[in-house]
Amino acid sequence: MCLIAFDHRPGGAFPLRLIANRDEFHARPTAPLGAWEEAPAIVGGRDLEAGGSWLAVHRRGRFAAVTNVRDPRLTVPPGSPSRGELIREALERDDLTAWLDRLAGGGARAYAGFNLLVGDGEALWHLHRGLYALCLRRVPPGLHGLSNASLDTPWPKLIAARQGLGHGLRHGRFPEDALAVLSDDRPADDEALPETGVGLERERQLSSCFIVGRDYGTRATTWLSWHDDGVIEIGERRFGPVGVRLGENVERLTLDLP
Repeated sequence: MCLIAFDHRPGGAFPLRLIANRDEFHARPTAPLGAWEEAPAIVGGRDLEAGGSWLAVHRRGRFAAVTNVRDPRLTVPPGSPSRGELIREALERDDLTAWLDRLAGGGARAYAGFNLLVGDGEALWHLHRGLYALCLRRVPPGLHGLSNASLDTPWPKLIAARQGLGHGLRHGRFPEDALAVLSDDRPADDEALPETGVGLERERQLSSCFIVGRDYGTRATTWLSWHDDGVIEIGERRFGPVGVRLGENVERLTLDLP
């Protein structure tokens, strides 16, 4: 993913509601949202090039999503594992906190820069691997956003996505209002752009919630609603070059809780 807004309310009627855009090269082969053939307890999209994912859920009651960190100075050796592999690891690890602690203790440096969100309906963790920072924290309850910096870094599109989600939740229009915001392809004003080292033209292109391009752009919009009765609804809209709509589907999972 490259843009996520989410509302984390442990103990509430909806422990997690989320909206997200995945931005990627259109030529990268991808499978749509669905149960994985060799691991049917996992439901999510699939990167067919490296085998991982950007956002998925597990029927035993776990959620994970990953975004890249945009910093040209952050390099890793050739042959580093795909960040998409973190999703499956996060969903299937029996001792999740021990695994997260190992990553935060240095294991995450084997990967290119990333943000990882992992939740189980009660706790939600954020792991950030940047150029200088490697930190793990429990996310406090409330409304948050994540893009290609760290949690709640106030980039214009993050602010817009978080506000759109909040507005929809307050007025009982989730996910409709948030979907409308995440479809906005207008770039941010130059004076509001972050400086991530990719140049002004690229910053402009990447500043909109929805990125339109022939080679690179928003490939999918995902929304998720976790109910306190053990049901997760997850939906996905898919897009091709220049934003052409390709399809949409929704999955409803009844969790296998103890």
